[in-house]
Amino acid sequence: MLLTKTFAKKNKQGAIKKAVREHYFRDDVWCGCQSCTTCQPTDPFLQAEPDRVESHLLSGGYYLLPDTNVVLHQIDFLEDEAVHNVIVTKTVLDEVRHRNAAAHKRLRDLISNKDRHFYVFSNEHLRDAYVERQQGESSNDRNDRAIRRAASWYTEHLKASQQPDTYILLLTNDMANRDLARKDDLEAYSVREYVKSLSNCASLLDRLSGLDESMEEETQSDRKREVFAEHLSLAKLQAGVKSGMYLQGTFHISRDNYKEGNIIVSSMEKSVLVSGLINLNRAVDGDIVAVQLLPKEEWQRPSLIFQDVASVTDDAGDDAEDDDEIEKEKTEVAATPMDTTGGDSQTQMEIRPTGKVVGIVKRNWRAYCGILRASADKTSTSQLFIPAERKIPYIRLQTRQAELLSSQRIVVSIDTWPRNSRYPRGHFVRALGKIGDKDTENEVLLLEHDVPHQPFSQSVLSCLPSLPWAISAEDEAKRENLRHLAICSVDPVGCTDIDDALHCIKLENGNFEVGVHIADVSHFIRPGTAIDDEASDRCTTVYLTDKRIDMVPELLSSNLCSLRCNVDRFAFSCIWELTPEAKIVKTRHTKSIINSRASLTYGEAQLRIDNAASNDELAVSLRHLNSLAKILKRGRIANGALTLASPEVNFSLDNETHDPISVKTKQMLETNSMVEEFMLLANISVATHISEHFPQVAVLRRHPSPATSNYEPLVKAALSKGISLSVGSNKALADSLEAAVVPDHPYFNTLLRILATRCMMQALYFCSGSLPKEEYYHYGLAAGIYTHFTSPIRRYSDLMVHRLLAVSINADSTFAELLDKHKIEKVCNQLNYRHRMAQYAGRASVSLHTQLFFKNRVTEEEGYILSVRKNAVQILIPKYGLEAPLHLDSSVFTFLPDVPSANAGDVSFKIFDAVQVRVSLNDDDLQHQRLKLSLISPKVEGFSVPSLSESTAAAAEPPAKRSRS
Repeated sequence: MLLTKTFAKKNKQGAIKKAVREHYFRDDVWCGCQSCTTCQPTDPFLQAEPDRVESHLLSGGYYLLPDTNVVLHQIDFLEDEAVHNVIVTKTVLDEVRHRNAAAHKRLRDLISNKDRHFYVFSNEHLRDAYVERQQGESSNDRNDRAIRRAASWYTEHLKASQQPDTYILLLTNDMANRDLARKDDLEAYSVREYVKSLSNCASLLDRLSGLDESMEEETQSDRKREVFAEHLSLAKLQAGVKSGMYLQGTFHISRDNYKEGNIIVSSMEKSVLVSGLINLNRAVDGDIVAVQLLPKEEWQRPSLIFQDVASVTDDAGDDAEDDDEIEKEKTEVAATPMDTTGGDSQTQMEIRPTGKVVGIVKRNWRAYCGILRASADKTSTSQLFIPAERKIPYIRLQTRQAELLSSQRIVVSIDTWPRNSRYPRGHFVRALGKIGDKDTENEVLLLEHDVPHQPFSQSVLSCLPSLPWAISAEDEAKRENLRHLAICSVDPVGCTDIDDALHCIKLENGNFEVGVHIADVSHFIRPGTAIDDEASDRCTTVYLTDKRIDMVPELLSSNLCSLRCNVDRFAFSCIWELTPEAKIVKTRHTKSIINSRASLTYGEAQLRIDNAASNDELAVSLRHLNSLAKILKRGRIANGALTLASPEVNFSLDNETHDPISVKTKQMLETNSMVEEFMLLANISVATHISEHFPQVAVLRRHPSPATSNYEPLVKAALSKGISLSVGSNKALADSLEAAVVPDHPYFNTLLRILATRCMMQALYFCSGSLPKEEYYHYGLAAGIYTHFTSPIRRYSDLMVHRLLAVSINADSTFAELLDKHKIEKVCNQLNYRHRMAQYAGRASVSLHTQLFFKNRVTEEEGYILSVRKNAVQILIPKYGLEAPLHLDSSVFTFLPDVPSANAGDVSFKIFDAVQVRVSLNDDDLQHQRLKLSLISPKVEGFSVPSLSESTAAAAEPPAKRSRS
């Protein structure tokens, strides 16, 4: 049967065109029930006898049939292992796909898991189950009616197939929909009604979202109390943004002050400052918000106070105590004028556009890891959840398992944030494991940074070549044989995913042939396959301190693609002829077969270069490469490339426990720079090539120039030491940094470069056709064009570049997605997100292992002040590459914002000053364990602590004899 609809449609040019939409019906759509005698499906999804979970609602077995809102808002409930035999109508599946991509993916994962018995019923294509939208009926009402019709069809169908004791249970939280369903003699209940009817339902009840129903313990006084201003409706926000009354942007809470945030608005050079819980108005980090600018006389400077997440002194039963904080803030705002005057010109420059949040355009909530706040009353169902991410507020939830969960890391989702509540309301999702267990802590940081880390699926593994693998005659004929070259790889100790290898030969004309050979991952990962889909989702390998989360399965990453020595491997080679002055004479790209002579570490390669007695082919090649690399680096720096700094550390781990036993800063050798220079040269060469051949769809990487305002903290810090920095261009900045030397402070230049790093913008992947050529520039490298080509084992961006390069040299065929600009832009956005999250996850892993290292350990170290706040100074400990605040006692120290400095008697703390501190671990707060710094010197009376040696001597000294009176 065919249903045809004809309607008029206006195109972008304004022309009216006739459109015809055809809808096909079938009579052979299966119900999916294993015991059905009418359909007899060959691959049933629903069990013949669904588990009869004890429920006082129904006397027999049943299948669940949820509506769209249940899937959207109660997906955590559906994911519980206790829920199975679920019918998902095509109506619901399509509606979820259009409304929430994340929920759709999670639903699809449930459907693909055969153990869960989720079945997609094509009601929209079954003639007897289809309903047509009636005149004047909304699409939502039509879809509700379609879901009820599907439930009715199943009920009739099961009776006809002699299954009278099996029911269809329609789950809907829409009261009107339930009433209409019951009029049709359907079994319809809310999710909460259904769960409460089950025996032993405590864990399931905790997983229910509170969005559809009010929290059980909300009192009448809670409803009357107004803590925050009401958010404007979306229609008013959109009209206000369009008229210019409001600004729209992404909200980011400060890591140093939970009462302060910034809103990045595309039309403004400076972000909008939002200060105070009242003005934050329930915005959560990552939300897209509408902000109203305050009058200019009320604009403020960013706070110089370090304030950690709000401390809660009352047991988790009522918001009243916490509301005192907001009431106090309201009083202070009314009584105290804004501080917008005073200070020198530098301080005056820090006054920022300031505003207040008037509404939420789009929430960016996700599931959060953390712990329950310690409460004296473990029997109370109302508990506070403390997120692991400091930028997220505490979350109030209802749980009947508080005592059980008090020692667990758990996952919680936010449901809503009413204006009468100090905290958002949420629900328990699942427990991760015991607090302090290393596997649990690793799981937390991976989840918090949205790192896909589940084992590769069978569909992905089925894409891998079978072993033993060998190069075929066909592959041999298509590739250039470079096995004769003295190629070697140079990598960190323990590297198994070897992406790149090098060679260098001196030619008869005095020039050099230099080759960069990159693992040809594109040979094994073909477009449109399951393994390609997985790699494009993961985007990058994530390196933690004690493990690696691969982008591709280990068979490829550490074996068949890895350019290990003494085995034949496929490569994509970039080969130049260079003059002795490192000028490029010619460049070529080719698919090749190589056989690396050696897999060297940076240290081993350095020894071969430095050993004058070693003159074998590899040693000579490495020396030539090192000499040419030094010339290339000098040229880049002369063009304005920046040499910045960031503290990085290496941990030595115990072989059995994998706990850190020592830590030290990474040492950079000449060979590190040697490899880096030729990887940069290859990336630039390939970027130039693919942009010429694919000017609209080349995958490139750019580094935007920072706004001048970004440099204000750096410029001010340098001036405190009498040094003037020029920041007009990358070349000017590079020259200024090189000349910035303080004779009696050898670490000053490194500190300045660390601060300069923090002024930089994030480097981004982009599609060449989406930006003008003048915006291709890479500021940090001083390169007019750049891409990533050299690490396809661990970066999907490089794999895309390989495919473009292969097509350009006729080594492979193209495909539609490769030339689709919009799809390339979408992939680039995903690449940027995953790359950023991988960086954050790596830093979190270093932080975790730093805490483990200092557990039960106290040391004394030299540190340097990186910033001065009103109540704390931020100190860098170079030996461990770590930063931590030294909190100051306001009764001892006086803060001078114009310098800035913190003074106590004749001791003054300013930026770049050296201090001696005691480093230990403060584990009073289980959720936010942190390093604790105590000042040893300079000595401040009533604040400093004695050195460990002084403490030991004092403890060993015998007590003074008591004199006789």
